[in-house]
Amino acid sequence: MPCTIDHLTVTAPTLAAGVAYVQDRLGVPLDPGGAHPRMGTHNALLRLGEGLFLEVIAVDPAAPAPAHRRWFDLDRLGAGASPRLAAWVARCDDIHAAIAASPVSLGTVRTMTRGALEWRIGIPESGRAPHDGVLPMLIQWPPGVHPAAALPERGCSLVALQGFHREPAGVRTTLAAIGFSGDFAVAPPAGDEPPHLVATFQTPLGIRQL
Repeated sequence: MPCTIDHLTVTAPTLAAGVAYVQDRLGVPLDPGGAHPRMGTHNALLRLGEGLFLEVIAVDPAAPAPAHRRWFDLDRLGAGASPRLAAWVARCDDIHAAIAASPVSLGTVRTMTRGALEWRIGIPESGRAPHDGVLPMLIQWPPGVHPAAALPERGCSLVALQGFHREPAGVRTTLAAIGFSGDFAVAPPAGDEPPHLVATFQTPLGIRQL
């Protein structure tokens, strides 16, 4: 039941705003992703290496609103909200076993599609990523399938991913329970800062952060 980092998710009030935010910070273009019909969202992507990517995701104004809450808390993202690194997703080879092993709820497994891609992902009923995004959502791709393989190399790679939460021991316990294996550090936030993520990247412009 090993789990590893699969991708990072930046949420934004519009896809254009999110793409502009990431391109300004990292200095590289993003590539078109596609639409998620079941969620009424669409995305853009950036390869970070083999089996690893960053996505910008937003509500798709051309899609009908779903009957359930959208993922990544997008229903509560106001028009004036700033794009931000809101969540991360861990890949596992048995998503049902990983979710069952977790001491906190990591959501219900649902089948999703984007174009010809199909995968399974755990989505909390609230639409919010667990522990305000400091714990990962879980994903399982079909064998031999991963969207990063189809993305061009942009010279960006993930150097470090850090989480900040008031209960870091609980986060570590959950990661151990689901079999997470990877470089993810968690610590309490400074002062009255809310829970959040910080990702550090090597880019053509040097070290950059989101």
